[in-house]
Amino acid sequence: MERESPIVRFFPGFLESYNPGKVTRSPDLKGEGGVTTHKPEKCYNGYTLFCRNRGDHFYLIDMNGTVVHTWQPANSSIHFGELLEDGHLFYSTADRTMEERRGVYELDWDGNEVWYYHCPVDHDHTRLKNGNSMILCREEVFNPRIYYLFPDYRSAYSPYIIEVTPEREVVWEWHGDQHIDELKKLVGVKFPLPWMDWAHANTVEELPDTPLGRKNARFRAGNVLFSYRTIDTIGIIEKKDKEIVWAWGTGVLDKQHMPTMLPNGNILIFDNGTNRKYSRILELNPETEEIVWNYTAYPPESFFSSAISGQQRLPNGNTLICEGGKGRIFEVTLEGQIVWEYMNPYHGPDGSRSIYRHSGRYQSEFIEQFL
Repeated sequence: MERESPIVRFFPGFLESYNPGKVTRSPDLKGEGGVTTHKPEKCYNGYTLFCRNRGDHFYLIDMNGTVVHTWQPANSSIHFGELLEDGHLFYSTADRTMEERRGVYELDWDGNEVWYYHCPVDHDHTRLKNGNSMILCREEVFNPRIYYLFPDYRSAYSPYIIEVTPEREVVWEWHGDQHIDELKKLVGVKFPLPWMDWAHANTVEELPDTPLGRKNARFRAGNVLFSYRTIDTIGIIEKKDKEIVWAWGTGVLDKQHMPTMLPNGNILIFDNGTNRKYSRILELNPETEEIVWNYTAYPPESFFSSAISGQQRLPNGNTLICEGGKGRIFEVTLEGQIVWEYMNPYHGPDGSRSIYRHSGRYQSEFIEQFL
């Protein structure tokens, strides 16, 4: 059960009206980049979707790096998106100050807006199997149990999650600051903490049906996987009771991103290594808490993104990795061989080519029906 505490929640500007006239745009500028490695016989052939972090275009490229389709949303600061089964693009905004149009959007293949939900989205969102949308958000809370830096002003940024129907009705919500006792018990995190952004959540995912979930209720389909970057912890929320039933990572992870559950029940994680100074990809058996596979470059420092980034396990067993800070997307085999590599050729006025995380590789047959 959720515990009560003396808190106040607010989202400044939440009721401001939509005014597209305030949106400004910085066009992407093309530079050096593109595909640098391609071994077709070892790759998972398909199309890759990505956008420059806080850019304003989505690019869909083939294995040769050719852009086959683009979307140009009205927003000037986009985070990442995914393609739905009908070819629609489901994406979120990135700029936390852009209150008028902050939220999640659905565009059809031709870029027409078909759905929008205004909310303080933060880092992640997903379309659920029931058609609802689950959105990771951020709020400011006054809760002295989690943050102690200022004795007379104890506000902190804190994650919360909502599930929204197509009719924009919130049917489930969960507030992270109400579940710190579970984190204390499971991973030993000591509260209060000295960081205003105490969790810096960056992932929300509905667990799929797996053999592990069918035998262990903590990992059953429909439960919610999250990632708290600040405290090096990933965890699972039991959807019905809203309790954190599993958590792991303290002492092993180093400012991770994008844990995702694989069909075998293992969890694939981008372990940034912010303090370690090199990144790695980990595959974890969450039941035994054993790392069963990892990718580390040689030398290790040659693969490093201190923040952002993500990964995807492909159907052929390869792993598609986004080294976000460098704007690099590459595919590796289980043996660690790089068989495809792409460097983002698009940058903004500040020269940044970073990618928050790629939006995945899609099967050729799926994309070509729309092309």
